[in-house]
Amino acid sequence: MKHLLVRATRSASPILLLFIAPCTVATQNSPVKDLPGLVSRLESLRRDYKIPGMSAAIVKGQAVAWSQGFGQADVAHGVAAADTTSYHLASLTKTFASTIVMQLVEAGQLDLESPVADFGIVLPSSGIIRVKHLLTHTSEGTPGATFSYNGNRFGELDRVIQRVTGESFAERVERIILQPLQLRHTAPNLLSPVDFHRSGLDSAAFQRNLAQGYSSDGRTPIAYPNYFGTAAGLMASALDVAQYSIAIDANRFLTAETQARVFTPAVSTQGGTLPYGLGWFVQSYQGVRLQWHYGLWIGNSSLIIRVPERQLAFVLLANSERLSAGTSLGAGELLSSPFAKAFLDGFVFGTATLPQ
Repeated sequence: MKHLLVRATRSASPILLLFIAPCTVATQNSPVKDLPGLVSRLESLRRDYKIPGMSAAIVKGQAVAWSQGFGQADVAHGVAAADTTSYHLASLTKTFASTIVMQLVEAGQLDLESPVADFGIVLPSSGIIRVKHLLTHTSEGTPGATFSYNGNRFGELDRVIQRVTGESFAERVERIILQPLQLRHTAPNLLSPVDFHRSGLDSAAFQRNLAQGYSSDGRTPIAYPNYFGTAAGLMASALDVAQYSIAIDANRFLTAETQARVFTPAVSTQGGTLPYGLGWFVQSYQGVRLQWHYGLWIGNSSLIIRVPERQLAFVLLANSERLSAGTSLGAGELLSSPFAKAFLDGFVFGTATLPQ
């Protein structure tokens, strides 16, 4: 789980050390004016960043307003990327884990103030690490004092779910989220057969629809990691992630009150507002609330941006790490991503609108 160890802060960016920074790309500062402009911008960025394939979707209200594939899901076999192509989500999995954990909180089965030691979790610390600290990436150093994105520590929530429910995260996410929403292009990691089996899907068919992962050169196939858990490992299509976002807005899994709690920024022990809520990055930019998450791992990267007051959501998945590598997303800086900026500058802070 090499890349789960990556941590990012504002003072240092180890991601820059792990990955080759993007090559010099054409400057594209002007906001897109319409949907064709966004399509053109995304395709230009895909080529500039040498990403073989991407799939995207935009949600408006309670419906998918647009979706499209870009480039190729499998270069060697000439398979075009489609909106139904499945990709590894990497850390977008954390948002699904958040929903599962917060259901337990809502049902009174779990208290976020509970020490993680109660669940057999032993982590070095100068204080008491509580479940909320794992969810908010504030478990390092003095618990609750600072935000430090750490996928390995977030992944300890596997044990919390197992201890409380007697079910694995794979069992729980299938039963609570994936099957009720009939997400046929979403499942636990194929390379974790016991977990994938929970989906009931045909593994050969799913494999054929799964985008091939590529290294940073955009040409060399690379093997995906075999991990699955609360920190990473879910596979999904852009359309399925869009449907999941719609379900969140409809309060399919959590009450409005609990969902608002999820999207409330954590506050440090010193009183500072942090860039992360309970399993989601949350921030305000130019007075607009943004709820988002990114993924970055071997041969895959991903992004979801939700803008609740505009009833908008944007999903973008890729079969290389170049969508997220070389950015400061792990430090909570959404605008460090040119892909995020392309959408936000046009459709949130600009004048671009979706076709009626």
